[in-house]
Amino acid sequence: MAESGGRRIGVAVDFSECSKKALNWAIDNVVRDGDYLILITVAPNMNYEEGEMQLWETVGSPLIPLSEVSEAAVMKKYGVKPDMETLDIANTAARQKSITVVMKIYWGDPREKICEAVDHIPLSSLVIGNRGLGGLKRMIMGSVSNHVVNSVACPVTVVKAPHH
Repeated sequence: MAESGGRRIGVAVDFSECSKKALNWAIDNVVRDGDYLILITVAPNMNYEEGEMQLWETVGSPLIPLSEVSEAAVMKKYGVKPDMETLDIANTAARQKSITVVMKIYWGDPREKICEAVDHIPLSSLVIGNRGLGGLKRMIMGSVSNHVVNSVACPVTVVKAPHH
């Protein structure tokens, strides 16, 4: 994934409405022909049944092609269950634009793992949703998007949560 062959645009996805909005925004406003669209997801924990899983906890999964992300059996191995709407958005973008879509899965704290992804992949830019937590929740839980914006070197776009 050399820079000359296309930019590496990361989108943090947790399959929430907010992350779908961020994914759509990235596709409509950032991604262009020749780019790599990398869906970054962070699962809360993982099983240690297989030896390679211990390695993945540190460095994340291999880059998973979109065709495999759509297969439930493959994703079960990673302990992640993407929703159909997110897969549909990604598959439509891959068909309509000349882009390569892959997923990278990490396990642990989303604030830390998304920052690691930016450096390790490395990303040209990142799009992340903002759930719009209230002040108290944000103070207790911490804002993932705020932490990422203040911790990574690449440009970050924060897409606000839809208002209900």
